[in-house]
Amino acid sequence: MNTSIKIVLDSRPMSNNLYTVYLRIIKDRKRKNIALGLKCRKEHFENEQFLKGHPDYKVENDLLISFKARANKIIRDFQNEAKNFSLDEFEKKFKGKSDIKNCKVSDFYDEIIEEFERSGRMGYAKAFKDTKISFLKFTGNKIVFSDITTVLIEKYEVNLREKGNESGGISFKMRHLRALFNMAINRKVMSKENYPFREYKISKLKAGNNKIALSIEDFKKIKNVDLSKFPHLHEAYNYFMFSVYTRGMNFADMAKLKWSDITNNRIYYKRSKTGHSFNIEINEGIQEILDIYKSLNRESGYVFPILLKDDLTPKQIADRKHKVLARYNAKLKKIVELAEVDRSITSYVARHSFATILKNLGTSVERISEMMGHGNIQITMSYLKDFENEELDKENRKLLNL
Repeated sequence: MNTSIKIVLDSRPMSNNLYTVYLRIIKDRKRKNIALGLKCRKEHFENEQFLKGHPDYKVENDLLISFKARANKIIRDFQNEAKNFSLDEFEKKFKGKSDIKNCKVSDFYDEIIEEFERSGRMGYAKAFKDTKISFLKFTGNKIVFSDITTVLIEKYEVNLREKGNESGGISFKMRHLRALFNMAINRKVMSKENYPFREYKISKLKAGNNKIALSIEDFKKIKNVDLSKFPHLHEAYNYFMFSVYTRGMNFADMAKLKWSDITNNRIYYKRSKTGHSFNIEINEGIQEILDIYKSLNRESGYVFPILLKDDLTPKQIADRKHKVLARYNAKLKKIVELAEVDRSITSYVARHSFATILKNLGTSVERISEMMGHGNIQITMSYLKDFENEELDKENRKLLNL
């Protein structure tokens, strides 16, 4: 068996500019990197060991030696058994996962979150962090996967409701918890027999009928609101109207929109969430907003002053979007007050309003679905629940005229 072992650094840094240390096994020209739980700066690692600038370099070099010795022993044991082992079998032996009942949920959470951060998927990393904090606050940090049962998940739901969480928020946490468990099963750190979501169904957590979309009347009020005495609100107003005019472009895609995406009086962009490509005509409403930001002559290639530089790291992008979105939503609250609209709105309302207003104006669901880039019409129908309920109520009132 042609097998080699080496200690290496990841090819890419994490958001904090530290590099993950791996044990790399190469067998029959196939390789696998196994994280060792150690991190360092690139300049503090050379020839499979930490240099003097690395904190506790002597202690951690001893760890590296022990890791490599253990790996070589496992390979020798396989060779003595004349076993043609797989890389997954080696990893299982190396991590000591033959008995998976003692794998801590908190440790696996950290591993997955780190992977998301390294790959630049900061939205997923944040969602898993939030769910981790919530779940482990309920269970305690020492809980292992074998302790997870359907009853425990049901009690977690009760705990969330006692804290004021509604079905939509509970569903969000449960979906990410389920995703974590699916990953744990795939990586052989959790037994299929322990899987709690076989009996606990997230589909029962239907969000309440909270109206999301604006009516045509309320949209007109916001569109025509007088902000002449409130110049600090123009930014939020422009973002909201731009989103509506561009078929419900979400905030993340607006943040990443560049002047290079605009040509021949059209906007070309790919939606981050689904990868669907859009080709949108620049109408008068869109052009008016673009002219405002073009006149700023910013050095950045981005259309909006959400991301201020072109070379931001994934973490910097995520932090900046979070900061600006919070400010945007806070200003929207003031705008609806000035417009005398008796409800609260967020950036998310723009996308729902686009769909519902077009439906009220007679546009077919099929056409709206295509304009929004939905892969299936049922997704579009979920945006139009408010419209459906209003239409049903209207029909029901006909009984009063009998």
